[in-house]
Amino acid sequence: MSGFDEYRPPQPERRNRYRNFDGPKRKKKRKRPGAGAQDGLKEERMAEDFEFSSYYGRPVVKAPPWEWPIGGYLFLGGIAGGSGLLASSAHAAGNAPLRRTTRVAAFGAAAAGSVFLILDLGRPERALNMFRVFKVTSPMSLGSWLLAGFSTAAAIPAAAEVDEATKRRLPLPKWLRASLGKAATPAGVVTGVLGGPLAGYTAVLLSNTSNPVWNDMKRHLPYVFVSSASAAASGMAMITTPVHYTGPARALGMAAAVSDIAATKVLENNMEPEPRAELHHGSPGKLMRASEYLIAAGGVGSAVAAVTKSRAVSVAAGLALLAGSACTRFGVLNAGLEAVKNPATTMGPQKRRAERRRREQGLATDVLSAG
Repeated sequence: MSGFDEYRPPQPERRNRYRNFDGPKRKKKRKRPGAGAQDGLKEERMAEDFEFSSYYGRPVVKAPPWEWPIGGYLFLGGIAGGSGLLASSAHAAGNAPLRRTTRVAAFGAAAAGSVFLILDLGRPERALNMFRVFKVTSPMSLGSWLLAGFSTAAAIPAAAEVDEATKRRLPLPKWLRASLGKAATPAGVVTGVLGGPLAGYTAVLLSNTSNPVWNDMKRHLPYVFVSSASAAASGMAMITTPVHYTGPARALGMAAAVSDIAATKVLENNMEPEPRAELHHGSPGKLMRASEYLIAAGGVGSAVAAVTKSRAVSVAAGLALLAGSACTRFGVLNAGLEAVKNPATTMGPQKRRAERRRREQGLATDVLSAG
């Protein structure tokens, strides 16, 4: 023998030594009732239950690189889409003052929303890159082309209304002024058709992500955003239009207030507990509560303005509807941004969905019968 081999006992003797050891024996712990597996299996778990906090200090879901300009873009897109719909109804009813203000509001909000989108992207050329392809399965691609088509169509009737309001003092050639007059009505129809999708597509864009809050809202968020857009458009019309011509806007404001509050309640009741909690805490909770109060106040103010025909009440109600719509958009946006900081918001619903699929597939029953 050489080295450490002379200190190593033969393997059979080692086994026999431990086998014949007659020292004190450990007492077996009695298994407590129900101390086995917690999922219905007879086998005892080999690992302790643990609480997931993070993966090496990183969030489970990556936070989207969106900041406050996206909230402004969501809000202005709602105003643009709702104003386009309201302008079409005003044109059909022959309400020229309401048609004028809503057409200008539709184009102005769409143009301002494009500016906010470019601010979030950082460079204007990045906005142009969004039009390189047209992909039906991508909400971002469809939304980009939808915004471009809506803005182009809304520019024609808006320019015609501004030219008429200024008594044709704009420096326009005669052929262009005549073309605007003829194209204003067809372009207004296109604006009305695209207004609804523009008001709600941002909800599809948010819910198509892996964000736990936005994805959990995917079935009901479009209804909330369309109601919010209607409230914003009616509020803008009540502010900019003489009170005697705002009857359709007031009616839309009252209906939008009821539908917005109801749709928001339905949305929250159908969410998982962890994502729903993000709508009630911190800054998102404050924004969502403010939205509910402001929308309700705007709806009541619209009803009062319909009775009193008060210009001051009409403007106050319009401001409340606008502010409530803005709070809804920023509240939903901030709730998603805050949710990625809490891993439980992602892991809790996933765990329940996995357990539900297990029960539906009968995996626990199969294992018990096999044992």
